[in-house]
Amino acid sequence: MESSNMFNNDNTTGITTMNLVHGNAICYSGYREGQNPGAGVYPSYEEIKEDLTILAKNWSYLRLYDCGPHAEIVLDVIRNEAFSFKIMLGADLGAEVSNPNCPWDANFDAQILQQNHVNNVAQIDKLILLAKQYPDIIFSVSIGNEASVEWTDHLVPVESLISYVRKIKNEITLPVTFCENYVPWTNKLAPLVAELDFLSIHTYPVWEYQTIESALDYTKQNYYSVANQYPDTPVCITEAGWACASNGRGIEPWNASQELQAIYYEQLIEWTTQEKILTFVFEAFDEQWKGSSHPLEPEKHWGLFNLDRTPKLVMQSLFQPQEEPAI
Repeated sequence: MESSNMFNNDNTTGITTMNLVHGNAICYSGYREGQNPGAGVYPSYEEIKEDLTILAKNWSYLRLYDCGPHAEIVLDVIRNEAFSFKIMLGADLGAEVSNPNCPWDANFDAQILQQNHVNNVAQIDKLILLAKQYPDIIFSVSIGNEASVEWTDHLVPVESLISYVRKIKNEITLPVTFCENYVPWTNKLAPLVAELDFLSIHTYPVWEYQTIESALDYTKQNYYSVANQYPDTPVCITEAGWACASNGRGIEPWNASQELQAIYYEQLIEWTTQEKILTFVFEAFDEQWKGSSHPLEPEKHWGLFNLDRTPKLVMQSLFQPQEEPAI
């Protein structure tokens, strides 16, 4: 890690700009077999401590997706066990409007949408509270995740997103961002850009039917389509990765493997390190609770580590088991 702070201010031109500091970053969600945030079953303190001990070997920055019990335990473990991670803390927003463009059901009655808005305000309040409680650990906050892309099942109007940014900035001084697919940044999110300190994009070539041969170039196109449109606003990548298995739902089975994940990861890290683009790899560990019940559901197979915390092919050079000394 190049700095204990993610941001450097550059005043050489007479204009204050905010530059993202590059470092190894990863998305972390610690749910293990039988655990599920929807069911209120969370990892224990010791389980999260085990995860963070693994991740501390190679990563400086972690991204968390919500402000619930999982995030609170993570922050508690980091402070109590003196880990040096810096956290991007996110808000988990529910739909405030229905979305007929969502491929699965995203039509809600007015009562549900109103309750979701109430819950979203509470989530933003919790984000602010945790940011105040852990100012030495949380380096930035995100107002949501994929809540504006055309296929989302938790659609939030841009006007609401702007109101949440302003609410946060009235309470804390941490940099504020929004984590979203690259496409909305190039059109509908333009009014939001002026409110944010930096932009956070997601890029998934394998979800968009790219092969490994075209994957990195496609990722570069995604990134620069946003970065070139907003040259005065820093842009980082908060999700990029490759699935290791698929039942054919959205990703052809032949295009999902540990070998392909390792190739994409190595190419991605080489490029983003060279260009100093802060990039949160998706994701640390496989999560069984995600997606459908099918064991090869691709949503379950993005981790650099298996569900049992053993390293996949992509991580085996860094996390080889120690050999027992000869007697």
